[in-house]
Amino acid sequence: MIHITLPWPPSVNGYWRKWRGRMVISVEGRKYREAVIKHIWQQGMVKRYDCNLKVTIEAHRPDNRRRDLDNLLKSTLDSLQHADVFGDDNQIRDLRIYWSPEIGGMLKITIEEITT
Repeated sequence: MIHITLPWPPSVNGYWRKWRGRMVISVEGRKYREAVIKHIWQQGMVKRYDCNLKVTIEAHRPDNRRRDLDNLLKSTLDSLQHADVFGDDNQIRDLRIYWSPEIGGMLKITIEEITT
């Protein structure tokens, strides 16, 4: 099991851009991916998971504005995959996300192997 703290991700609308008729990751999205890689290395997380996973995300809002919880998932999971934490997000068999009562502008993520 590992615990990772990541910065607040861009929204789904900020993560993707349409370019020449196709959807691509925006500059903001690419910067977030690089920030995720940096945070993972700073926290000493070097293991790559090649098994089924349970991922739990505790979302600490940056402020009290209303937000959609599900908008945090795509950029976060794609960035973790890009950082080589796991090979593909289809390995995630159990995914939980919830709001923390605390403000902080970060995500606290727990990743566990599923052994059964």
